[in-house]
Amino acid sequence: MRTFFQLLFVCMIGVGASAQVFVSPLPEKDGPHVSGLYEVRVRPLSGGEWIAVPALRCDVNTRRVQQAAYAEFDMAGPVAVRIKCLAGQSLREVVVRPSSRGIVPKKVGEDEIELTLQRPEFLSVEFDGDRHHNLHLFANAPLTEKHSPDGPQTINWQGIQSQDVFIRNPRLIYFGPGVHRPKDLPGGDIRVPSNCTVYLAPGAVVKARFVVDHAENVRIVGRGIVDHPLRGVEITYSRNVLVEGLTFLNPAHYTIFGGESENITVRDIKSFSARPWSDGVDLMCCRHVRVENCFLRTSDDCIALYNHRWWFWGGSEDIDVSRCTFWPDVAHPVNIGSHGDDRNLEGETLRDVYIHDCDILYNDGDGLLAINCGDRNHIRNIRFDSIRAEAIRRGRVFDLRVLCSEKYNRAPGCCIDSVFFDHITVVSPDSSLLPSRVEPYKGKGIGHYQLGDIRLGGRPFDIRKDVDSVE
Repeated sequence: MRTFFQLLFVCMIGVGASAQVFVSPLPEKDGPHVSGLYEVRVRPLSGGEWIAVPALRCDVNTRRVQQAAYAEFDMAGPVAVRIKCLAGQSLREVVVRPSSRGIVPKKVGEDEIELTLQRPEFLSVEFDGDRHHNLHLFANAPLTEKHSPDGPQTINWQGIQSQDVFIRNPRLIYFGPGVHRPKDLPGGDIRVPSNCTVYLAPGAVVKARFVVDHAENVRIVGRGIVDHPLRGVEITYSRNVLVEGLTFLNPAHYTIFGGESENITVRDIKSFSARPWSDGVDLMCCRHVRVENCFLRTSDDCIALYNHRWWFWGGSEDIDVSRCTFWPDVAHPVNIGSHGDDRNLEGETLRDVYIHDCDILYNDGDGLLAINCGDRNHIRNIRFDSIRAEAIRRGRVFDLRVLCSEKYNRAPGCCIDSVFFDHITVVSPDSSLLPSRVEPYKGKGIGHYQLGDIRLGGRPFDIRKDVDSVE
């Protein structure tokens, strides 16, 4: 079976080109571990042979690290997916989330279920409520961008002299199928220069951090895996950067990090983490950012937006997050405003953030949509629209606080103003949802906020009983 997965692609064509399924290969050794929990097969809905998709291990939940699984393939038309349970899971209750997708599994054997996917989806398949050993199913859109390692100005990490191929001003850095590990680069970093595309071909596994520093016009794309890096991609003092299509396994500290950069797009990535401070997308003093169609299961904040921290200054502006799925085993799905320039008496401004059409699959104790304004920050014009949250335990729908955190701040924030919530739905299975919070700092700091259509378990949000404190 393992030899079968060494093929660059497994391709089956049904009726017409729209019925193609592609599965990436696995390296022969040193790659991600195969999970013993599930067998996964897929075929075009129009018929044909079932194609095996490897189910790989992904660690989750830093409080007590657990081994879940994920399976990934590309589809160019409707498909059927069969999932066989290998570890004795019960099939009494099988749930496919986000529930907003409306996908209902059917039992086709004693230990097997089948799903129908009409379009690419990033999903969680859970058996009897077990969210620590579930199967994450990633059905990607077809990979339309492909590169050859043989072009001019190309660094080919699959070549014979793959550790000595550095050239000045490369236009392409190519990682072919197999495991790639920098042998002589301090910190295991791969620095990406301006005007360069990094391509991880299907089957590529890179055990390194990509660093984009003082660069422009950079693209890091493909269908490969970034495996246990310090960070996945670090973008500092740069502009015009795209990260697209990759899967990240257990970064030690952030999946995507942006510092004092602009015109960043993060699209179609999948990430798992099970370490402290292993956030998903963290941005400090960044402007003009788009985060689209990502699946982030993290052991810290999924999305964190800050002003000054470390070596980054200047405030934040124009950040759009859409069609994402958030699953923080620890901390917040969205956390805004904790850090800023407390030495600047005027403070910095974080403004014009739009988070919409997103799903939250879990939260346990922290605010789902949190704005914690410290360090003289001014936070303005934040919009949350069409957010669907489920399996929420003790979390708060929103948490607006101007504060001076003993752990994170040296000065209180200045203000939170013009915050809008609309079309927010929350399902809390055991009715233990905590009240939301609106707390100024010593009576000052909360300006205008507006609550639109917010529903908790189907009933309208009632500010008199669903908000803990209002001033």
